[in-house]
Formats: sequence, structure tokens, C-alpha cells
Amino acid sequence: MKHLFSLFTLLFIAAFANAQVKTPAPSPWQTIKQEFGLSSIELAYSRPAMKGRKIFGDLVPYDKVWRTGANAATTLTFGDEVIIGGVKIPAGKYGLLTIPGKTNWIIIISKQTNVNSPALYKQDEDVVRVNAKVNTTPMKAESFTMQFSDVQPESCNLHIRWEDVMVTLPIKTDVDSKIMASIDASMKSEKPAYYQAAMYYLENNKDLNKASEWFAKAVEAQPTAFWVRYQQARAFAKLGKKSEARQAALKSIELAKEAKSDDYIALNNKLLATLK
Repeated sequence: MKHLFSLFTLLFIAAFANAQVKTPAPSPWQTIKQEFGLSSIELAYSRPAMKGRKIFGDLVPYDKVWRTGANAATTLTFGDEVIIGGVKIPAGKYGLLTIPGKTNWIIIISKQTNVNSPALYKQDEDVVRVNAKVNTTPMKAESFTMQFSDVQPESCNLHIRWEDVMVTLPIKTDVDSKIMASIDASMKSEKPAYYQAAMYYLENNKDLNKASEWFAKAVEAQPTAFWVRYQQARAFAKLGKKSEARQAALKSIELAKEAKSDDYIALNNKLLATLK
């Protein structure tokens, strides 16, 4: 009888364990990876919801350190050096904390990546503090939201939103000096990247004569590359060399027709229309 009771007990426990109900997390975790500069930024945070509650000044007190999310620490991982608040921050993983205020927030990038409670925060581990003005949004954000926007080659913004409040953290990176250094190194190599170097000069308003020189070498290396001829035509057009631009564009069209590339035929025709 004793053994039979033990067997029933074990069966009951097993049945109870199998009957556990899985429910959605009240503050779901989100990870965002944003390509930026020559690398990327990864943001990891949890997303609590308003659920009819008053958020700032109540659930999230003013003028106190907030983990900027729920449950776990919020982190930013930089794949390359960035500049925040005028401070150069090496590649690596950092904590993101805030001190919300009525009209102004303090956004903190910290060496600490485990601050899931204000009691764990140590100010001497701060990398940089940035003052951010509070903007009131016309529509309320039910879920706590962070997202990257205005992403440019050397700058982007991290927006922090909840309730009717939004603050912005500007992030910058020095791309130009790194690309220029890589171009210099490439030009000294056995196989210089003429096309890529010329494109960077063309798109960033650098020495267009040098860009034209490199486009010529790229054409020599790839004589049937209609896309190279098109960019060469653009460089000539920017230099005011309409005759050379027209000649390069017409050759690009000829090659594009052979390759059945309607897109480049159209692009060249648009360019030719500006050269009249």
C-alpha cells in the first residue's frame, strides 16, 4: 500500500509539472542591431507597458537612477569606437542608465552592465553623462520603446520613448579618417581598389580630379563594367567636363544594353539630360 501511495504521488507531481502554463512576458525583451559607420550598435532592453499607470513622476520617479527598462539591465554594445557627449568611447559593451526629470533627463553610459536595480549603480563607473531635453509627443507610447533613427554614415540618434515623453541620445563616429587611411593603404597595395576609392571621393565631395583618375584606372581594369562608366560620367559632370561626361555616359548605355540593364540605361539618360 505504501509503495502504491508513493507511485500515485509521483504520478501527480509529474502531471502537475506537465500542466504548467506558459504566458507572455509582461515586459518582453528586445534586441536591436543597427549597422552604423563601419560596424554596428546592438541595443538590448526590456519593454514594460503603461497598463493604465502614470509613468514618469510615479512608477518611474523623477531625479533617481532608472535602469531604463524593466527586470534586467539595459545594454549597448558598440562594434567600433563612437563619440557620445564629446567623449570617445572604445568598442565594447556598456550599460545604459537614465535619470528622468520633468524637463530634462540625464542619460548615462556606464562601464557597469549589470545594473538591474538602482542600488547597484556606481557613479564612478560612468563613461559619460549627457543632458537630454524632454520632448512631449502628441501620441502616447503604450510600450517602452527605444529605436535608432536619422542613421547617417557618421551619426545617428537613439530615441527613448514612453508615455508622452521622448528624449534623444546623439551618437557619432569618425568614419572618414578610417576610410581615408584604408584608401591610402589600398593604393600602396598590389591591387588598389580604384573604383571603391573613386566612389568615396565622388560621394563625399573630395578631390574629383583624383576620383576621375581612379575611375579611369577602374575602367581600364573592367572595360565592360557599365556601372563604372556611369559613375565616371557623374564625376566628369561634377567637374564641369560635359563632353567627357557625355562620352562616358553613352559608352555606359552601350554596355548596359548589351547586359540588358534597363536601370543603368535610365540612369545614364537622366544624366545626359542634365548635360545639354
